[in-house]
Amino acid sequence: MSTPKPLPPTETLALPNSLTLAPRIKLLLTLHRADDSVSPLDTWLLKTSLISFLESSFSISLPLPDLHIVPFKDLKKRKRHDPVARGTIIIRDLDFASLKLSKFEEEEGEEEKGRVLERKFAEWRKNAVEKMDGMEMRIVGDRFKLSVEVPVGDDFERMKKEWEELAAFGNRGYARGGRRLPDTIILKGVPTRWFVEPLVPDRPSQIVTHTIFSALGEIRTLDVKEDNDTCNLEDEEDGYTVPGLHCKIIVRYKEYSDFCNALKVLSGRSLQKQGSRLKADYEVTWDKDGFGNARSQPEETDRWMPSNRYSREDGQSYNSRFSSEKGRPKRFKE
Repeated sequence: MSTPKPLPPTETLALPNSLTLAPRIKLLLTLHRADDSVSPLDTWLLKTSLISFLESSFSISLPLPDLHIVPFKDLKKRKRHDPVARGTIIIRDLDFASLKLSKFEEEEGEEEKGRVLERKFAEWRKNAVEKMDGMEMRIVGDRFKLSVEVPVGDDFERMKKEWEELAAFGNRGYARGGRRLPDTIILKGVPTRWFVEPLVPDRPSQIVTHTIFSALGEIRTLDVKEDNDTCNLEDEEDGYTVPGLHCKIIVRYKEYSDFCNALKVLSGRSLQKQGSRLKADYEVTWDKDGFGNARSQPEETDRWMPSNRYSREDGQSYNSRFSSEKGRPKRFKE
């Protein structure tokens, strides 16, 4: 199986089952009071102020559904230094001048153009965070201070630095003397209904999920289950959550290169389905727990290869993780 080339951060990738991975810039917001006021936060005025700021400072027209603000409860009981609200900004339209290639850059090869776009993307995002982080806002006479950061799961280089540092400090006990490399990706908050089979619409399907994520690399093991612990900010803002709407996907790739390419593609993107207006702003990370537990232990074949296998319709099979008595210990509560 050929390994897909990493995409520039501004391009969309088509997946099986009518799904696409669309690029985005996601910013996490935290709001603190900058005065002694205890009056309620007007989230509508805060949103309109932020939208106006983005338009005047970056020439970005942000749709209201892509900005979420959720006040913390019992604001009068919170300490003065505690945050009063949190939120997210999702910038989906990345067709602005600072992310376009010049005529000279357009003449470069595909790999070089990709590197240039990655650099422009990272610089723009960094500048946006620096400009907004620490900004003071006045809402109906009350002063607030805004903190802004990029989520770790949207920053591939930051995640890569994490496992490189862990590997550098954890290799001394590794049995074969080689360098332990991560290979497992965890996604949370993806819509269950996009991963079901028509005859079993009430739970996510191993077969469908395997087909989708095989497009990003050759899979060794995969697990998919309901994710009732993850609640997106949009649901919190609306004031309700429904169990069973989301699922958690744990996929382990055979090759480190496939793992890296898949994580890089999944980082900084949202999942969309043809015919649906829903945009799934999932959370993605790499499996730190399994990496840390395994780096100082001998590499055992049966440890990584559970015996129970799921049959596919085409006659092939693949491994389901966490299913063998001799297999890898469970790392998540069922």
